Amino acid sequence: MKSKWFGARALTLHVALIAWLVMCALAAWWQVGRAVAGNSLSFLYSIEWPMFGVLGVLGWYALLNLDRVSEEDHLERARYEERMRAEARAARERDVDEDPELAAYNDHLAELAARPKRRLWGH
Repeated sequence: MKSKWFGARALTLHVALIAWLVMCALAAWWQVGRAVAGNSLSFLYSIEWPMFGVLGVLGWYALLNLDRVSEEDHLERARYEERMRAEARAARERDVDEDPELAAYNDHLAELAARPKRRLWGH
């Protein structure tokens, strides 16, 4: 298993964080210089840039700690879905008085559940 700190994705996040913090520090320093030179609005910006840096650290931490779904989780989910489908089929076989529209709708839902899931953004 890859380490969450040293994988390719993690190293990219580390580099992005360092670049972000350097940019925020430079922008804050620039705004402090402008504030000292007489631009009163720059006092606000000199406080705002370090806050952006903190938000970058929080985002970096959140992205590093996103839970990835493992192959075991996929298999467990597939077993659970198959068990639920089997239980639903057994329940339908016991219930012969089922409404035909409801049966058609349930068949449609079972077909949708059996299709492979599309994943967003390739994750």
